[in-house]
Amino acid sequence: MIPDPDALDVVLWVVLPYIVLSLFVVGHVWRYRYDKFGWTTRSSQLYESRLLRVGSPLFHFGVLAVVLGHIGGLVIPKDWTGAIGVSEHAYHLMATGLGTIAGAATLAGLGILVYRRRTVGSVFSATTRNDKLMYVMLTVTLALGLSATVVSNIIGGGYDYRTTISPWFRSVFSLYPDPALMAGAPLLFRLHALSALLLFGVWPFTRLVHMLTAPLGYLTRPYIVYRSRDAQLGSRAPRRGWERT
Repeated sequence: MIPDPDALDVVLWVVLPYIVLSLFVVGHVWRYRYDKFGWTTRSSQLYESRLLRVGSPLFHFGVLAVVLGHIGGLVIPKDWTGAIGVSEHAYHLMATGLGTIAGAATLAGLGILVYRRRTVGSVFSATTRNDKLMYVMLTVTLALGLSATVVSNIIGGGYDYRTTISPWFRSVFSLYPDPALMAGAPLLFRLHALSALLLFGVWPFTRLVHMLTAPLGYLTRPYIVYRSRDAQLGSRAPRRGWERT
């Protein structure tokens, strides 16, 4: 039985989502207009690459699987997967197994990246306050999500979030949010959803903005021509089209 929402539920699951959506959209527009040169990951690969080679793939491939899993679980209605022949048991096993693996890989990769950023002096010097806030919020969100999956669906008897959290998520975008759906969800799932909302609220003001861009202009931009100032260009004659001007 779904309990009736109180005033706090209305604030958390009706008011807050629209505040976050407004911050997310307006913040990205503002950031793109006034901080184009800051719209970057501020790569630190030149400072240290050994830990980065391990942590970065773990984190990025893991978070990609996490995002795809959330899209499948929150956006696609339960009836649709049933209509194509995916039973609830099969979906539960797949979502729990793959979700746990993806979440653990993402947290492990993030742990390596945070350790690298804290222990490598040159990388730590390039870390801003926004970066530190982003890492904390990202870690909390991932840890709560993984904990909710493990506690409810592996240790516990299972929880079908597609009957409560998923309809609430879709109701926000249909402009008819139903806070009663979230009021009946387990505490860990509510904390995970709340931490995710707060993360999306600060997203436009951190390096996470790079996830919403793709370097398409790189494919069409002109070549960068480097010219030598040395009088002697080498023992070989320059190739055609590369003569010194």
